[in-house]
Amino acid sequence: MSTAVMPTLFLPHGAGPCFFMEWEPADTWQPMQRWLTGLLPALGVSPRALLVISAHWEESAFTLNSQATPALLYDYYGFPAHTYQLQWPAPGAPTLATQVEQLICKAGFATAQEPARGLDHGVFIPLKLVVPEANISVLQLSLRADMDPAAHLALGQALAPLREQGVLIIGSGMSFHNIPLMRASLATPAPAATAFDDWLAEVVTLPEAQRTQALTHWLQAPGARLAHPDAEHLLPLHVVAGAAGSDRGYRAFHTVAMGVPLAGYVFGGSK
Repeated sequence: MSTAVMPTLFLPHGAGPCFFMEWEPADTWQPMQRWLTGLLPALGVSPRALLVISAHWEESAFTLNSQATPALLYDYYGFPAHTYQLQWPAPGAPTLATQVEQLICKAGFATAQEPARGLDHGVFIPLKLVVPEANISVLQLSLRADMDPAAHLALGQALAPLREQGVLIIGSGMSFHNIPLMRASLATPAPAATAFDDWLAEVVTLPEAQRTQALTHWLQAPGARLAHPDAEHLLPLHVVAGAAGSDRGYRAFHTVAMGVPLAGYVFGGSK
């Protein structure tokens, strides 16, 4: 596709540093790893910068990591020692942070810049696969702690002009995030889990107005609270759906890992 207007992406980021350690069964995360590794070539895009909304950063106002050389935040626990030595030295994007701050303010939202926080694992773990050379500037944007779905959709709408400036807007979360159920590693996904998975796959394909309505009221979806006891791993999808505007989405990746269905979505471009 042309790089004139970037698509927007929702990435499942796995479990902790799962792609960089041994797991049982060994192939649990391999399909996701392959998809992430081949993502940019498959889309045919060469972004000048990445704007990433991660499930693992919440603030009272939408907040931007404005560091020129962001460190990494190893915000996972109980994993092998070597996973706390992983590196992904991508440059920051302080100039872009100021531009994004202005767009957010123009939309009527409170915002702030954070000069010290490192990039969390929702950013560097999947992007270490997507951009292993770490040669694209990255800017992280927080969720808002009230988890208001309408606000996160509106945030995405405010960010949409960046797509015409070579900025790839990425939501990093999980389409299903129920840790106790995932730890149970069921042989097949629970019916309610499959119901939410099917609902989400259909919703992203809808025209903008219908998609916005459905995502605003996502708690009414079948199996919603089973799939997401808390909203933080879903709302990055709301941001990228909002930024997609009239571009419809599609499910670009699907697998079953730890007994639950997991998906990645692309808005814009072509399948």
